[in-house]
Amino acid sequence: MEPRISLVTLGVADLARSRRFYEQGLGWTPSPAGNDNVAFYQLGGMALGLFSRAALAEDAHLPDAGDPTRFGGITLAQNVRSKAEVDAVLALAERAGARILKPGQDVFWGGYSGYFADPDGHPWEIAWNPFFTLDAAGNMTLSAA
Repeated sequence: MEPRISLVTLGVADLARSRRFYEQGLGWTPSPAGNDNVAFYQLGGMALGLFSRAALAEDAHLPDAGDPTRFGGITLAQNVRSKAEVDAVLALAERAGARILKPGQDVFWGGYSGYFADPDGHPWEIAWNPFFTLDAAGNMTLSAA
């Protein structure tokens, strides 16, 4: 198996609400590949999908706990170019309706990060990491140790 993630799909309670959050609130552009039941967003070399939480659980043959306040064991992250950009993205997300889980702050590993939860409770970390390189397109490269 090649080490790659092509698509992350978030199970959402209300697709229209989630689309408003990501499109109108965060300014993301939907892909024409979506339809009334699913939305896709190009994120550099990968994509994010939004799909009904119940339908996604059914498709994966998993039970749907249905509790968006319970930690699901995964976070999404966007690395940015500066501490100030962390704060700006968190402020944008909050204006769009996100709940701030942790404001931007210096962290033990040497960077600066904060977290917000989208309307379905999916946690997003916004981080500046001095050990990761972002190219002009925002693609991240892990530093060779």
